[in-house]
Amino acid sequence: MPLRSNPTYRQERLGAELRKMRERAGVTARAAAALLSSSPMYQSHVENGRSGISEDRIRRLARHCACDDSAYIDALVGMALERGKGWWEEYRGIVVPVGLNLAELEQHAVRIQTFQMAHIPGLLQTEDHMRAAFRYASPELTPQDLEAYVAFRLRRQHVITESPATPYEAIIHEAALRIRVGGRKTAHAQLERILERSELDHVTLRILPFAAEDFAGAGHSMDYLHGVAPQLDTVQTETGHGSVFIDAEPLLKQYRKRYDRVAGSALNPAESRDLIVHMLQEL
Repeated sequence: MPLRSNPTYRQERLGAELRKMRERAGVTARAAAALLSSSPMYQSHVENGRSGISEDRIRRLARHCACDDSAYIDALVGMALERGKGWWEEYRGIVVPVGLNLAELEQHAVRIQTFQMAHIPGLLQTEDHMRAAFRYASPELTPQDLEAYVAFRLRRQHVITESPATPYEAIIHEAALRIRVGGRKTAHAQLERILERSELDHVTLRILPFAAEDFAGAGHSMDYLHGVAPQLDTVQTETGHGSVFIDAEPLLKQYRKRYDRVAGSALNPAESRDLIVHMLQEL
């Protein structure tokens, strides 16, 4: 089987988790390769996400490493057995890789939480809002690519609009809601869309108002994607040099704590809907 030249984040994550498993057990890469009747080079390729691995080898390695977390092991096996290409592959070469990886993570998440300071979450945006936002992209998108990006983001929204829907919780700062992206008409329709989505049983909407007195400020925007097993949680966040994925447990713990602190300052769902209704009346 040829090596993957550009493994996806999920493929790299599987390899990283297998490496962490053997390192926690004090097993060297050479010893793992011998156990699996393979070569150290193959072991390296697996742990870098460049080569696949069979279910039997994952379970054999887990037994040797005394890993008895069945949910975690089953989740790793599931990742290894993902043979089909997801819908996002249609956009490879058009949408940036980080966008494709985010779509794949959303597809496999069992729960999604997001907090946004200055932007409406992508899974809640209207088509007109998307178009207006993408026109600010740098470098500027061609008309054809802009249409592709809009179609891609609309397809991503299926994780919360189609059955089986993924539980989704969004905390949005009031500032993001008051920015009139695309003008008054588009902003009005965007607030209506958020209000509409908030009525779905699996969607929880909470607003962090300007009036919150114990909020420290910006810098906490994130998507927290819960994996099938807790060890497979991932945070997506924006930095000065672009979007990054975070999966180290100490950092995940910090982000969970940050999210919980923000949630403690946010309005409850009923109060949040009332605030949006008030904002709609003002537009």
